[in-house]
Amino acid sequence: MGRAPDDAIATSIVIVSRGRPETLRLCLAGVAQLDHPFFEVIVVACPAGIKVTNDTPHADRIKRIAFDVPNISAARNLGIAAAAGAVIAFIDDDAVPAPTWLCHLVAPFRDPAIAAAGGYVRGRNGIDHQWRARIVSGRGDDQPFDISGTAPVCPPPPDGFSIKLQGTNMAHRRSVLAAMGGFDPAFRFFLDETDLDLRHAARKSRVAVVPLAEVHHGYGESPRRAADRSPRDLTEIGASMACFLARHCPACARDDAWLRFRSTQRQGLLRHMQRGPIGPDDVLRLLRGLDRGYAVGRGRPLAPLPAIPSAHSPFLPFPGRPGAPRAVLSGRLWSRRSMRREAAKRAAQGDIVSVFRFSHTALRHRVRFHPDGYWEQIGGLWGRSTRQGPARLSLRFSTRLRLEIARVAEIRGCGTEGGH
Repeated sequence: MGRAPDDAIATSIVIVSRGRPETLRLCLAGVAQLDHPFFEVIVVACPAGIKVTNDTPHADRIKRIAFDVPNISAARNLGIAAAAGAVIAFIDDDAVPAPTWLCHLVAPFRDPAIAAAGGYVRGRNGIDHQWRARIVSGRGDDQPFDISGTAPVCPPPPDGFSIKLQGTNMAHRRSVLAAMGGFDPAFRFFLDETDLDLRHAARKSRVAVVPLAEVHHGYGESPRRAADRSPRDLTEIGASMACFLARHCPACARDDAWLRFRSTQRQGLLRHMQRGPIGPDDVLRLLRGLDRGYAVGRGRPLAPLPAIPSAHSPFLPFPGRPGAPRAVLSGRLWSRRSMRREAAKRAAQGDIVSVFRFSHTALRHRVRFHPDGYWEQIGGLWGRSTRQGPARLSLRFSTRLRLEIARVAEIRGCGTEGGH
């Protein structure tokens, strides 16, 4: 198994992938830059995903499980069965972790009372938060939960609510998760992790919120969702909602909860129709699929889940990049080609590279993880890099650079001084 460095928590990362080999490739490139000193990687994937995994560097240090069934809960349970770490972290195949993600996410587990933890998720532009702290009820109602500061916390939710974790950025203590039977395969897609959240709450588990544990989520295309995020099929969403209400909602409140959920889905479809990706016929077709799924889901058995046994294979340490040098490159619009060449070169040498490129505009900023292995932030010298504050900033280049490096320092692991 190898020996964990002092004070390091042996952690298994489980990635489920089906039909998205290119997003998986980018996800694995980001995982390879994690600075946690002792983790393993488990990929549960379709044939295309297994092929991509086989083609990546350090493929021999990745546990690969072939699985091509559209059931994310069953796939995650296969990952749990193979996981030999004390903690199991989950990330989606269309997400990329920040270099410090795993260190931040697993830190609360030094307290033996912590059963689960979840972090924050940034959306496609790499700036806006797609997900922060949220709570959820047994009726499926979820809402933001105000958390101040950046330190990990274990906040008690209001009565009737539980802490809601996001499947693309969460971790669970293996012993607790395995004893609970992992994820319920009745939830083939949607609410799979939320069902687990409420089962944690029923056990009085302590759940941590970790603001500095960040991933960037791209919302990759799938049979259920187009690249522009418009839905293609709501059948399994309806089925999962039926299972969720049957398990967690009082019988007298289920019909009302379903009607409110269906109304919310309809409103979302109408917004997509107004934007243009779908038409009126699509709205009707998708709602019929939602209703059909709900009827099917009401007939799915919700049997007790058997415990998952100890890992069937030893811990397989992945190299990662603990202690990797941080490189900061900065420049103007016209220097982008030379900066990208230099960034790719340094990333290939093992550095964690952050590129900041500012134009003489007030354009809003965007952040992405480049396929060549570096983080790139572009935008106007006077544009916003957060969605709060003045629309136009009056700053010199050097001042703006220092501010942006400081803004991501705890997430990216780079200091306020960097190489140019």
